[in-house]
Amino acid sequence: MPQNSPPTSESELLARAQALAGYTLGELAEQAGQVTPPDLRRDKGWVGQLLEWHLGATAGSQPVPDFTELGIELKTIPISHQGKPLETTFVCVAPLTGLHGVSWENSHIRLKLARVLWIPVEGEREIPLAERHVGSPLLWSPSADEEARLRRDWEELMDLIVLGKVEQITARHGEVLQLRPKAANSKALTEAYGANGQPIKTLPRGFYLKTQFTAELLARHFML
Repeated sequence: MPQNSPPTSESELLARAQALAGYTLGELAEQAGQVTPPDLRRDKGWVGQLLEWHLGATAGSQPVPDFTELGIELKTIPISHQGKPLETTFVCVAPLTGLHGVSWENSHIRLKLARVLWIPVEGEREIPLAERHVGSPLLWSPSADEEARLRRDWEELMDLIVLGKVEQITARHGEVLQLRPKAANSKALTEAYGANGQPIKTLPRGFYLKTQFTAELLARHFML
């Protein structure tokens, strides 16, 4: 069964996403001719890929928004019975070298978060993956206040990277944004700078939105 063609407008994308609400992942997988994995331990990106297929996303693994023509990023968000996010949301890989001239305005993370289609999905462990329902979508852009908070955290984290303190950054840094290792295994090392400006090898880092930030966002939209 061929993948849906890319949506040509925001309203078409939102209508497609609204049409998925209420279905289970098993039903959507069947429509796509896919087999639902038993769990997500080995298939972490499966839910996002399944929804991308249904919605007609085009970016694949390229570092551009999922719906490239529309400048919209798709983010699935596993939620609890109370509608609260169950985990942080990965945004993008953090640059650890070549940082000269990088600013919030031209940053990759700002591009990724400029316009996001959030799709909540039931995420409680006791619900079998195939029986988890897809929720109502939310098309979001950061408010001035949200962008200011994101920017503040980003600048603080990037300052630490530039100062060669990447190894000292913990998940506690940042109010709404955190930086933490993102690697399939501990051998996947990348270049960074040490405290004296010397090149070091470290794990790749990713920017993640903290659950408190995404919880606020969902609560405001869905009146939780």
